[in-house]
Amino acid sequence: MADSQTLLIEVSRLRVGMHIHLDLGWMDHPFSLSSFKISSLEQIDTIRSLGLDRIRYSPDKSEPEASTPPPAPSCAGHAKPIEAATDTAELAAKNQRRQLLASQRASLQICERQFAQATQTYKQVMETVYAQPGVSREQSETLIKGFVGEILGEQDACIRLLSEKAGEKTSLHSVNVTVISLLLGKASGLGEQDLFDLGMGALLHDIGKIDLPDRLRWQDEHFVAAERQIYQEHVAHGVDLARKMHLSRGAILAIGQHHEYADGSGYPRHINAEQMSLSARIVSLVNYYDNMCNPGNPALAVTPHEALAFMFAQKKPLFHNATLSLFVRMMGVYPPGSVVQLTDERFALVVSVNSARPLKPSVLVHDPHVPREEALVIDLENEPEVGIRRSLKPLQLPKAAFDYLSPRKRMCYFFERARETIAEGAS
Repeated sequence: MADSQTLLIEVSRLRVGMHIHLDLGWMDHPFSLSSFKISSLEQIDTIRSLGLDRIRYSPDKSEPEASTPPPAPSCAGHAKPIEAATDTAELAAKNQRRQLLASQRASLQICERQFAQATQTYKQVMETVYAQPGVSREQSETLIKGFVGEILGEQDACIRLLSEKAGEKTSLHSVNVTVISLLLGKASGLGEQDLFDLGMGALLHDIGKIDLPDRLRWQDEHFVAAERQIYQEHVAHGVDLARKMHLSRGAILAIGQHHEYADGSGYPRHINAEQMSLSARIVSLVNYYDNMCNPGNPALAVTPHEALAFMFAQKKPLFHNATLSLFVRMMGVYPPGSVVQLTDERFALVVSVNSARPLKPSVLVHDPHVPREEALVIDLENEPEVGIRRSLKPLQLPKAAFDYLSPRKRMCYFFERARETIAEGAS
């Protein structure tokens, strides 16, 4: 997630002054943040009690005397260095590939585990909001504080595509909207408190749907007038529940205005962009985007690239101009989930976009000579000779490429982690 390099080291080699990153859910450790500088031996003891073998740390954010960890214990006896027996270019390349593949898998597993935890939290919020609104608020606040801490604790952020199996399905939309809204809020320059209010509003923007019949919980163009009116009432229901939860004014505005549009064509009050809060402008836009990519009827889904192009080219009046422009820059021309063809004619799936460098995403490339489970994600930032030539619809892929890349029918997004390397001397 950060632009600065992080290294993997053994927990036994931690020292005071190191800036570490705990790749755990926010309720799986006792610290207020998942990324912080170790200030005492007691903190090291607590970290060791978490059962982790290795964790990440940032040398450039650590105290100078702690930026280099103590050497790993040497092997027994006076055997010749391992390097002497394995000092070949071919073996070194294999070792590097193995380490990169392990790091890539670990990073994805961390993202998917935290995404799953977030969707489960949202499900619990929905189940308890009527009987225990205060408990639902506390659960939501814990989740959003963790999200905001992650965003503000790092320099850059990446938007990571997850597998379709990640998380509780009924919660995917709300968590997607929260993740992307917070990243857009940070890009818009919001401070910590405003980001927190935005996150609460984004997470709970559809909470009023709990009062709707199941068949009316997704917008449908075939609704008759009475059904459309019932559906639109979820906004008022959501505001009522938000007040019972004693949410902040900023969060309530985001919930109450998440279906308003810049040109006044939205509902329930038909206000324009100038009358909408900044958080509401963000949630309204991101909600529209995710509903295009993840509609109630999966057969109507469009690719992320198509959604972005449609919003910018044909629906621009619906959105605050500066917010839409910032969203396009942040997501990139080819958002995560886009199927593309590279300039060297290979097919690829965009899996991660760095919001600071959106024109050079990370992609999974179809390579018939490499098993799919061993395929490395390639950062196009490090491949100056290769770029993206065009976007494709999944069905335009040759069958072999389609089976290999497995384009998603539903898009699940989360915060990407920094690319990891192994600290020198770590076993």
